[in-house]
Amino acid sequence: MPDRPQLGPTIFVLFGATGDLSKRMVLPAFFQLARSGLLGSRWMLIGTGRGTVTDDHFRAHVRDSLTQFGGGHTDDGWDDFAQRLRFAGGGFTPEDPGTLPSTVQDARDSLGVPDAQLVHYLALPPSTFADTTRALGAHDLARGSRVVYEKPFGTSQSAFRELDAAVHEVLDEKQIYRIDHFLGKESTQNLHILRFANGLIEGVWNREHVEQVQIDIPETLDIDDRARFYDATGAVLDMLVTHLFQVAAEIAMEPPLSLGADDLQSARESVIGAFRPLDPTEVVLGQYEGYRDVDGVADDSETETFVAARLWVDTDRWRGVPFLLRTGKMLGVAKQRVSLVFRTPEGPLSDIPPDGAVLTFDLSGDGEIDMSMVVKEPGPDDELSVGHLSLPLDTMPLGHALAPYSRLILDVLHGDRSLFTRPDGLAHVWDVADPLLNRPPAVKLYPGGSMGPPEADKLASPCGWLVTQSTG
Repeated sequence: MPDRPQLGPTIFVLFGATGDLSKRMVLPAFFQLARSGLLGSRWMLIGTGRGTVTDDHFRAHVRDSLTQFGGGHTDDGWDDFAQRLRFAGGGFTPEDPGTLPSTVQDARDSLGVPDAQLVHYLALPPSTFADTTRALGAHDLARGSRVVYEKPFGTSQSAFRELDAAVHEVLDEKQIYRIDHFLGKESTQNLHILRFANGLIEGVWNREHVEQVQIDIPETLDIDDRARFYDATGAVLDMLVTHLFQVAAEIAMEPPLSLGADDLQSARESVIGAFRPLDPTEVVLGQYEGYRDVDGVADDSETETFVAARLWVDTDRWRGVPFLLRTGKMLGVAKQRVSLVFRTPEGPLSDIPPDGAVLTFDLSGDGEIDMSMVVKEPGPDDELSVGHLSLPLDTMPLGHALAPYSRLILDVLHGDRSLFTRPDGLAHVWDVADPLLNRPPAVKLYPGGSMGPPEADKLASPCGWLVTQSTG
């Protein structure tokens, strides 16, 4: 990343350092940055928690996490990485900061920089965000720092407003980084790069040419490893009002003045303001059979593990085009796809497949862009078929793809807020979700390994969902 300046001295404080999110995502991402030489030469990482853990025990925990979730390649660069790890125990509340202030001071002394940049990453349950933020202010760890909040940032309109007010009592908006890792995916960023850099694509990126947009994130996984969190959250809060709405905004936004942080954020948040509030009759909620048998799930739980919704964007560019959003657990296939289905042209040909011309972005892994189009089958007759052109993004020359969390953490370290959400956009998100949260439709059971309740199929007519159990 030659366009990035060298980072200055940095102290990264990871709250919830021994939790599931840190093990799976944050620690492997930080190690990837270190091995890639993107952290500079003067940095330290401090993990926090309620217990009393020695630095060596924390280092062993980190190495186990990297072995399990970071690809297992810890030999290269581990010794240097390990010596920069510290642990601050005793918990952290407004009344009692534990050992964190003294551990931060020791890190500053070790770096020889009294004003090293502080970055706090809250890999914690959302219910703890307000108190943790107040504690940062109470113990003089907020001034000049950057603070990363995991999603969801609030669980309703009122909860969002209360949390937003509590956070802004301590921090300025420019210190706040509300993370949504889908915005850090290479293919998500290519949604606007491909469009704004190619007149061929930008010219058809509108309702005149696009019949529907599908944002489809089915998962084959269950929720065994985080049952209590999931039963208190559900698919709507875990995925719909976070990842899927943000990806919809990336697609639907008007061209920003630039791709700088303020302009890109403004374009994304502005179009969220044009999202029509969800109509509960255009939403299908489901729960996979056997969900209530999982340890940690209430026997009478009505929590949804599946949601499909039809979203409308009331702008001149997209008015009348349905944005079809779907995600769920224990489905028949795992995919992360965004598809623009183009309208069938008028003309001399008949029997054109309704989903023959589709531009698809695969958001999984390093990403891939696929274009399907109607072509003539080889032979003497004018038989039509659908062909595909695919561009795997990992084949691009000189590419250096970072995992989504790595990219977003690096942006935080550089103070780049381009791929993070703003409160005005999040306030609109809760306005859009409010009818669904207040008047949810009945949750319908579906068998594991299916594609969810059959009622969801009607939402995607006339084309139908492009991701099916037979999707390769």
